[in-house]
Amino acid sequence: MPEYYPISLAVAGRPCLVVGGGTVAARKVDALLEAGAAVTVVAPEVSPELAALAAAGRVSLERRPFAPSDLDGCFVAVAATDDQSVNRAVSAAARERRVLINVVDDASLSDFIVPAVVRRGSLCLAVTTDGKSPLFSRRIRERLEATFGPEYGQFLDWLGEARETIKRQEPAEARRRAIFAAMVDSGVLDLLREGRVAEARDEFERLLRGSTEQR
Repeated sequence: MPEYYPISLAVAGRPCLVVGGGTVAARKVDALLEAGAAVTVVAPEVSPELAALAAAGRVSLERRPFAPSDLDGCFVAVAATDDQSVNRAVSAAARERRVLINVVDDASLSDFIVPAVVRRGSLCLAVTTDGKSPLFSRRIRERLEATFGPEYGQFLDWLGEARETIKRQEPAEARRRAIFAAMVDSGVLDLLREGRVAEARDEFERLLRGSTEQR
């Protein structure tokens, strides 16, 4: 089993193909749509969920068997059928065209594997076992979901806003790092976790004002 190089792909607006029409394929489509991909689904039969997405114009749907030409111009492809011969054909055609391919539950036919993911706004926590046990990845993801609540996404949004302000006003890199560390290590996140949003924002603004006033 190879070691994998972890990356986050920018697929927004890029053509991506999902071969398969079942529940697993629908999950893969949902994840691609969430990232802004332009998704085409190819399958003789599709789930009601995929049919609804097609009817709403959110995906392009071809109700027929896979053809290698479906991959022409694609950036990423996912094979999510229950027919291993079809999955192997998709993988071979994708690699011939140098299209990144993921075959669900078969790392040997894949160029990449999809981690179990927890999203809290712009915060993305990804767990992978290099394809050895997707179930174990999901169990760890469930623990992360219980630990990292929505307050992490809100705090990260505030940090992103403050980062631009501090970068404009503080030229010294060492000083910027110290300011960011003070914010991250402050009690703001604890206040958000307790639902004390107004107090958290006041404390955050106090820290930001203090950092800029000390220049």
